[in-house]
Amino acid sequence: MKRSRPPSRPRTRSRSRSLHVRALVALAVLAASVAIALTLPVRLGLDLRGGTQIVLETRSTETTEADREATDRTVEVLRGRIDALGVAEPTIVRSGENRVVVELPGVQDPKRAADVLGRTAQLTVHPVLGAAESATDAGDGERVVPDESGQYLRLTDAALTGQDVKGADARFDQQSGAGWHVTVDFEDAGSDRWARVTGEAACHPAGDAQRRVAIVLDNKIISSPQVDPSVACGAGITGGSTQITGSFDDAEARELALLVKGGALPVPVETIEQRTIGATLGDEAISAGAWAAVVGTALTALFIVAVYRLMGALATVALLCYGLISYAALAAVGATLTLPGLAGFVLSIGMAVDANVLVFERAREEQAARTRPSTRSALTAGFRSAFSAIADSNITTLIAAVLLFFLASGPVKGFGVTLGIGVLASMVSALVITRVLAEFAAGRPAVLRRPSVTGISSTGPVRDALLRRDPFLMRRPRRWLAASTAVLVVAGAGILVRGLDFGIEFTGGRLVEYSTATRVDPDRARDALADAGFPRAVVQSSGDSGLTVRTEELTDAEAATVTRTVADVGGGAERVRDELIGPSLGEELRRDALIALGLALAAQLAYLAARFRLLFGTAAVGALAHDVVVLVGVFAWLGKPVDGVFLAALLTVIGYSVNDSVVLFDRVRELLGRERRTPFDRLTNDAILQTLPRTVNTGMGAVLILASLAVLADGSLTDFALALLIGVAVGTYSSVFTASPLAIVLHGRAAGSRSGRSGEPGKNGKRVPAGRTERQEVP
Repeated sequence: MKRSRPPSRPRTRSRSRSLHVRALVALAVLAASVAIALTLPVRLGLDLRGGTQIVLETRSTETTEADREATDRTVEVLRGRIDALGVAEPTIVRSGENRVVVELPGVQDPKRAADVLGRTAQLTVHPVLGAAESATDAGDGERVVPDESGQYLRLTDAALTGQDVKGADARFDQQSGAGWHVTVDFEDAGSDRWARVTGEAACHPAGDAQRRVAIVLDNKIISSPQVDPSVACGAGITGGSTQITGSFDDAEARELALLVKGGALPVPVETIEQRTIGATLGDEAISAGAWAAVVGTALTALFIVAVYRLMGALATVALLCYGLISYAALAAVGATLTLPGLAGFVLSIGMAVDANVLVFERAREEQAARTRPSTRSALTAGFRSAFSAIADSNITTLIAAVLLFFLASGPVKGFGVTLGIGVLASMVSALVITRVLAEFAAGRPAVLRRPSVTGISSTGPVRDALLRRDPFLMRRPRRWLAASTAVLVVAGAGILVRGLDFGIEFTGGRLVEYSTATRVDPDRARDALADAGFPRAVVQSSGDSGLTVRTEELTDAEAATVTRTVADVGGGAERVRDELIGPSLGEELRRDALIALGLALAAQLAYLAARFRLLFGTAAVGALAHDVVVLVGVFAWLGKPVDGVFLAALLTVIGYSVNDSVVLFDRVRELLGRERRTPFDRLTNDAILQTLPRTVNTGMGAVLILASLAVLADGSLTDFALALLIGVAVGTYSSVFTASPLAIVLHGRAAGSRSGRSGEPGKNGKRVPAGRTERQEVP
């Protein structure tokens, strides 16, 4: 009789092979991250390390006056050019009637940036009338311009302008070996005009100058190609696209493409000043923030280790790997790290911790149910059970990050970049690195002999207390909704009664530049101005012995106080410049941010409706709206500024709120599949009790980091941490006591509506009120 192989051996071999594959993937990712981190530095934003400041002045033309309106349009065009240059988190403000102040963090070649910003980029396309002997050989209505080789060409009036251009891209032709060229796409009307111009040129013989078409940028011919012999006379080049060829290298082609695509400035600009300026936050603020982050992360690590013991220690190692991967990804994509960008990492750190907590709590459930014979089996089941919640919460956040990156600009776009990188890195950290470390440790003989050291062999004090008491929190869901509504009304009253104190980024203000007798540390001047009653003044070093102070609108008396304060710390001060400035978060940027945010919420709702059901998506978005109004209202009551830093914190809270609701509804969906005859309110209550340990432990990890920032940091970092602390508290509350009751009420109405349409009464012939359920099968 043949001895059969134990049935567990193939499974063990397969599990070991999977562990080896994940280990190799983790090692490859970490090795690549180390290599990138050692070779590519991360660029710091203007608020962290300083950068280049360029002052441009608009000039009037014969047809357009360089007034405030024209200067505002110039600001928006410049913003598009800077985004195309790859400069993240720029600050662009109108100063006075006809000046624009541009602050560029991390720019290596400020002279090139000034040249690109100052180009008017007036693109025109002209039919060629023929060759000319000299620059003065021009007839009536003609202009003579040298081509790329220096030969003079006689041109007629422009047949197309930059307004006919839809887009432009720099491309490299590998097949023909022609090198770099720029592809220009025309609008519908421009496409017809281009076909007409090239059709007329095609009627002349090959080699004739009149068969050429001149493409002119800023009164200089950049390309004057002949129409291809294959183009028939009168037909022209159709399709709405053409190529600008020439002896371009990659940098020249990209620069030309961004100038053409960015559009023409409405009026010419001239660079009147260019200088290097210091950081907005100052060295002391950055140092305090760094220490706060270190202390908060250390406290979070200690908390996780105290709760989950060995598994918590391994999760802390994975969290450090997350930091390395995120840093390397930032460096690889050339992103610029600023304070709003750090907000994205705070959220993604929380999500990385949350993923580990989800896995460990599911493993504890498996052990408590005695369905798994070993700690390693419980861990495997925990990863498998928690995967859907981790994936759904990260995907909803990633949807928002992608939309914010593509549709928004400025600090909102920077937030989307860092949030997206952080989310992807957190998934690698939790699902690959933590799993490799945890499964390897759980299989060691010493751990198998003492499973209590893993931290998942027992259910934990929070879960034990909930199991003993088994409270029915959702017995009266309408009461919880009434409480949430009351909180909403109180917070909304703050917005109506106190109003919102918009920061300088939204309202504009005053910019004063001083020349001091001695060099002044910006941190010292910032503290002195805060003591004088200007806590939100933005102070930066300027040149060898200068200070730039940007603050809200000032009366003459307040301006005199600012001058006197700067003079006291600088041993005397002379006011060099004093101008009103426009908002750096301009109208277009604010509009784009709102559109991106609205689309992000709609996309999240659609995803949740597809993954769960519309009922859950509606409840999650309702809780999210509740959190936004409450946070804004609390800041209104406290009189705190609503500025770019608050905007970053608000976006973080939105991501945190959705993440909490997704985890809860994922458990509700799981219970629906197993307990279909359980009333919906009881089933939702069970889901709350089962996920509450995860909610408490994840919230504590986030609170420890944010509390350290609030206590140890100062200035805008304190307000940032305060906003996130409020957001975490409100988001945790709303996921349990707003989203869940709302889902129960909506489900009750839907069930009542179906029962009413079918004429089926509830038990004992009575209708079931909305929000209250009997023991019925959940549809």
